[in-house]
Amino acid sequence: MRVIVLLPVLALTACASLSGSRDHTFLCSYDTVWDTTLDTMKGYSVTSENKRTGTIETAWIEMEGKNRPYGIFGREGFGNRERARLTVIVRDNNGQSSVNVLEIRQRWHARGGASQQAAKWWPVEPSEEVMDEITDKLNARIKEKGCGTNP
Repeated sequence: MRVIVLLPVLALTACASLSGSRDHTFLCSYDTVWDTTLDTMKGYSVTSENKRTGTIETAWIEMEGKNRPYGIFGREGFGNRERARLTVIVRDNNGQSSVNVLEIRQRWHARGGASQQAAKWWPVEPSEEVMDEITDKLNARIKEKGCGTNP
């Protein structure tokens, strides 16, 4: 019975964590796009990079978050603590290279109640500002390398 109840919760969590993904395709070699993407991500506390698999991951960064009331009465919870990390995947597609940027953002204790489930990190929507910042930097740097974008 618990499995049936958990399935919708897991599905919602997975959807929320993938909703911040952005894809870009560039008319450029994999090596150029990889190097440019890695250089772009250096300012975001990179914890792992693997050119063979095309993955770049950052550390969790904690910050003051947006005021996000929850529930029918618009409760505030226990502060606005949020954390976020980025995962970037670079792929080679027959002379074109694609870059997928995903931000996973969570908020501490945004749920009410006295259970253990109340005191944990909960997924929230990614920051449009962060995603725009990365996208703008990446596009500008790729353009500087003489590469075009694929609409």
